[in-house]
Amino acid sequence: MMTQTVLWLTALIMFAGGTALLLLGKRRTETEGVMSLSHGIVPIIAGCLYVAMATGQGALLLPTDATLAGAANTTRIFWFGRYIDWLFTTPLLLIGLGCLGMFRGRKRTDLLLGAVAADIIMVITAFAFSASENVISRWIWFILSCIAFLGVYYVIWVSQLQANRLELPAVQAAYKRSAAVLSILWMVYPVILALSPDGLGLVTDSASVLVIAVTDVLAKVGFGFLSLSDDRKLTTV
Repeated sequence: MMTQTVLWLTALIMFAGGTALLLLGKRRTETEGVMSLSHGIVPIIAGCLYVAMATGQGALLLPTDATLAGAANTTRIFWFGRYIDWLFTTPLLLIGLGCLGMFRGRKRTDLLLGAVAADIIMVITAFAFSASENVISRWIWFILSCIAFLGVYYVIWVSQLQANRLELPAVQAAYKRSAAVLSILWMVYPVILALSPDGLGLVTDSASVLVIAVTDVLAKVGFGFLSLSDDRKLTTV
């Protein structure tokens, strides 16, 4: 019951946050409108997938390691809806971050595509990690996902940071702040997934759902408002 409440509440917050972000784009410049549209879509997509998980359409029951070893029949919930969410929303967040870093200069497509490509690989391999019933293959997928995760960080903190140094000091400061916020929040995901029933099983399913839900809200709604605030300030610089 607690898990269902968390999922429904998160969906409502996502829809409300996404609507507020979209409304902020009204009567603003074209660039600000595009940014608000991009950031507003993110939590709305997430809200739809949280509804799917809350209604049971975004989850499956899989056997636990104990069951596969011949113990009593027990199952774990595979929340595949969260991976569909991340597959669509995290690339949009990275594109928004990259555009902020290259605010007035040329938007380098290679850097944006590099971040998105590494991110997609990260999400797909994380999906395979959670879906795996074989322990060895599960952790192989987890390691591959972490390597892709490091690739995302490399683009954010090395490649795009070099391009960001060509921008005004205010843009550089805004990019570093947003990059730090997103990087810290995203670090929660591999940790909680490794500790959840999909991984080591040291954290209960309800606790992992709560942690991921809170992190999702902060990374999508909270980060969206931060980005729009920076965008509004930088357009006047």
